[in-house]
Amino acid sequence: MTRTGSHARRRPTHPGARSTRPRWQRRKEERPSELLDAALEVFAERGFAATRLEDVARRAGVTKGTMYLYFANKEALFKEVVRKTTLPVVEMVEELVRTHRGPARDLVAQIVRRRWEVIVDSPVSGIPKLMMSEAGNFPELSRWYHDEVISRNNAALARAIELGIESGEFRQVDPRRAAYLAVAPLLIAAMWKHSFSRCVTLPFDSASYLESHLEIFLRGLEPRTSRSRS
Repeated sequence: MTRTGSHARRRPTHPGARSTRPRWQRRKEERPSELLDAALEVFAERGFAATRLEDVARRAGVTKGTMYLYFANKEALFKEVVRKTTLPVVEMVEELVRTHRGPARDLVAQIVRRRWEVIVDSPVSGIPKLMMSEAGNFPELSRWYHDEVISRNNAALARAIELGIESGEFRQVDPRRAAYLAVAPLLIAAMWKHSFSRCVTLPFDSASYLESHLEIFLRGLEPRTSRSRS
């Protein structure tokens, strides 16, 4: 005789059956951020070409299949890493230029320091080095990065220099060229950090490097008359 009571409808469970789904639900909103943090680490360590989605998944503690729930491919993952870590700083720099009131010298120094924080002093410093070393192999991705990050950042800095020229603080220079010159030592520092610094110690600290660069660069923007008087 078949039993039709409530006990017959009860399905047996094992101790681990309940843990998987609730844990996924608790961490669902956090998971994209965890994947992007892991991706930043792996991209910085291995470069774009050598990074595989399974490497990022392993670093984040998930399966490769989980990666595809959020990102279509490696390029989409990389772009999202840049959007999360770098574009907010680009937007902040653009806002600084729009809202700044005061000497252009202070604005230029503030922008260069902000970019130093990203390019050299943060985990994101591996991204500029990656792009410089692999741009030729991934031209479309490099063009996207240039347009979204480099071009906008340098345009904001060029505008700050232009404001100084208009106010008479700076001499007549090509603002765009000057912006590229201002950033070049930062890129050298980022390259050094991810290469020679592993075996050679600089005879000075990074903070003094930045301040020396700012002093020399801003001095070079001064009108010739003010430089000759001092």
